[in-house]
Amino acid sequence: MKRILHYLKRKSIENSSNKWMSLLIFIGLGLSSTIWFLVRVVPKPSRAAYPCMQAAAPFISTFVIYLLSLWGGLKAFNKSKRSIQQGKYGLATCFVLTGLIFGLVFTFNNMNDLVASIAATNQKTAIFMLSPNSPYGEAKGIFPGRVAWIYAPNTAKWDEQNGFWFEDRWNSQNNCDRLMQQSLLTLTGKTTEKEAWEALFAHFNRGKGKGQSYQKGEKIAIKINQNNTYSHEDSEELNASPHLTLSLLRSLVKEAGVPQEQITVFDASRFITNFLYNKCASEFPHVKYVDNSGGNGRGKSTYLSNAMKYSADNGKLATGMVTCLTEATYVINFALLKGHVGQGVTLCGKNWYGVLDIDADWRKNAHNNFDQNRKGNAQYMTFVDFMGHQLTGEKTLLYMIDGLYGSEKVNGKPSGKWKLSPFNGSWPNSLFASQDPIAIDAVGLDFLSSEWPAMVDINYADMYLYEAALANNPPSKTFYDPEKDGIRLKSLGVVEHWNNPAEKKYSRNHDKNEGIELVFKQIADK
Repeated sequence: MKRILHYLKRKSIENSSNKWMSLLIFIGLGLSSTIWFLVRVVPKPSRAAYPCMQAAAPFISTFVIYLLSLWGGLKAFNKSKRSIQQGKYGLATCFVLTGLIFGLVFTFNNMNDLVASIAATNQKTAIFMLSPNSPYGEAKGIFPGRVAWIYAPNTAKWDEQNGFWFEDRWNSQNNCDRLMQQSLLTLTGKTTEKEAWEALFAHFNRGKGKGQSYQKGEKIAIKINQNNTYSHEDSEELNASPHLTLSLLRSLVKEAGVPQEQITVFDASRFITNFLYNKCASEFPHVKYVDNSGGNGRGKSTYLSNAMKYSADNGKLATGMVTCLTEATYVINFALLKGHVGQGVTLCGKNWYGVLDIDADWRKNAHNNFDQNRKGNAQYMTFVDFMGHQLTGEKTLLYMIDGLYGSEKVNGKPSGKWKLSPFNGSWPNSLFASQDPIAIDAVGLDFLSSEWPAMVDINYADMYLYEAALANNPPSKTFYDPEKDGIRLKSLGVVEHWNNPAEKKYSRNHDKNEGIELVFKQIADK
């Protein structure tokens, strides 16, 4: 029933100008909404408060009004006809007037208006390719499809008025260290950070047919998101958290035993700003920090030309990849929890754009096949190539999303504290981790679209995840082969949406042997 409702909601927008199609869609939408509401709410009345039930309510009410006005008008005119036959002209007049009233209601609530109303309601609710708890693809990881969600209240405490969001006075470094530790333990099921890293390296290397542990001399590249930077000067806009970046370095060096000299923190397309650089370099001076311009202690990006071939014609988009990435044995994709013009969200999939030899001025760069089809039609998506390329996704040991602040928009300061439970008027104070690149972005998308259902370009923002999960046979029928070696990509992970924003449950949370498992841990405030 949920799939039928989801399908009809999408069709209500696409066919709002077709009178007869609108009629059929409206009737189908009204019936499916009513049946779904009764099936879900009658056995358990508390479900009426669920957001999905509240979203169905407008469809039910307009459908009921439509039926009542039609039935009432016909009934009243039938009564007036009988009254005239019986010579009761006064009563007949009353019935005629009643019928006219019902007729007016019916007329002013005509089909096009009702469907337009439904379409308008849809614009306030994110529209997705997939229905809740409908998984596609092959789950990845030690625990397949697992996404660790760690929540530490009072880690991020910026008051939105004074100073920068990233200053030490607004952020708890101790809590960030604990967020990092717990995310690794939850993801791997281990009891120490050292054991967790050993498990991650072993799982990754088994898939490559090589030794199971980290070996001396192997390089690790950490791709952070510095998209809203314009120089080495600090920017008030939301970028990678200096505190969480430091926590990751501490864990890699002190727990995983990776030498500083073998680690590179980078964003090849932007700049590593002073606060982040100074905080990390003061503790780890031998780690390499690479950005677009270099200087002031940072290395300047160099590139391997024509490394990204693309599976389809992608116009003028850059093809060179930064060498600190191409020369690395392992990659950690450390993304941000925020929206983005065009694609709707910028998570781990979008974070890959920063490995290319693009201009630091975003206005000079092409973004072909970057955003989804606005009608929900499947199409080739650039992100899939990055997720499956042998130099990017195939090298990735770990995916993480920094959710300390999160933001509705791609640029600007953090866009405000969150209403979604358990945040309830505070910053999200969260860190997400996974070995599955599709699952972690699906979770991030659910959080963002539930907090801001009307955020720009959010509709069908799950298209790239659907394509990537089914990369071996995608809905668009694209032959995904980003190296142009004739070998088609396999499924890159698993995608689905949670059941509702209140419970936040995926298929494996319902004890099914498929889909995503979201494992939540809250760290007590100290």
